[in-house]
Amino acid sequence: MSLIVRFLGTVLAVLLAAYLVPGFSVSGFYSAAIVAVLLGVIGITLKPILLLLTLPINILTFGLFSFVINAGILYFLASFVEGFSVDGFVPAFLGGVVLAIVQWVLQRFI
Repeated sequence: MSLIVRFLGTVLAVLLAAYLVPGFSVSGFYSAAIVAVLLGVIGITLKPILLLLTLPINILTFGLFSFVINAGILYFLASFVEGFSVDGFVPAFLGGVVLAIVQWVLQRFI
């Protein structure tokens, strides 16, 4: 049950980021769901490896470099998911911040 809630929370976070951040756009719920699934898969497989490789800079920035990693992942996903586009690094960064805040709030309530 919590997996479904987390998935729907991520979908809503992507839609909220598209609403709040200029340059971050999603064509609809279906595209947001695809992005949420791919974010989950990348979060399980690739993100721990990236965090381990960037551990020294992450320690120097007190963990703030993980926002840059999130922005890079979002920018990467925008390159091949139809209906999802990010116009540059700054919208990807701000969208990643919105996603992180919504997922943090969601995690506090689950």
